[in-house]
Amino acid sequence: MRKSHAGNSVARAPLSLTASIVLLLALGAPAASASGTASSSTVAWRADSLAITVPTSADLGSGTTGGTISASLGTVTVVDTRVGLLAAWTAIASATDFTTGSGSSAETITKDRFAYWSGPVTASTGSITRTPGQPTAAQQVSLSTPVTAFSAQKLLFDTSTSWAPTLVVTIPASAVAGSYTGVITHSVA
Repeated sequence: MRKSHAGNSVARAPLSLTASIVLLLALGAPAASASGTASSSTVAWRADSLAITVPTSADLGSGTTGGTISASLGTVTVVDTRVGLLAAWTAIASATDFTTGSGSSAETITKDRFAYWSGPVTASTGSITRTPGQPTAAQQVSLSTPVTAFSAQKLLFDTSTSWAPTLVVTIPASAVAGSYTGVITHSVA
């Protein structure tokens, strides 16, 4: 059974089960039924989730060889509806190389030329300790390997956490002109 409390929900089944066990221990086992009638029961189970939503695309703008481009990727949101005390999660950001044309070396901007910073929380709900991976531009990190974008540990109720990460691209001096495409992935576990 789930009980609503100011828009949040909490599982009550474990508490009820505990109370039932204590009651059985205090009163002793119930007497056996003389009729032996069977009954069936149904238990509704809600699959609680941990989900992340990200923008479907982002235009980072344009720049010149040897220069840098800095642009927001849009809002990333993690929603945690899992039941449990002190449930934690970590959001990870990773990148592929960006390419244009046939993807030759002059037509590739490698992922080590991309820097990422999560920035602070932009919107949130619920009681949770939230920690940005890189709260300011001064703490930006290379996407040459996956990085922690955000992490959190909630107390009990449903929560959401949003941020608007920034990507900084250093364009190689040898890069040819073109529209480069690649993938920035956010995942949560």
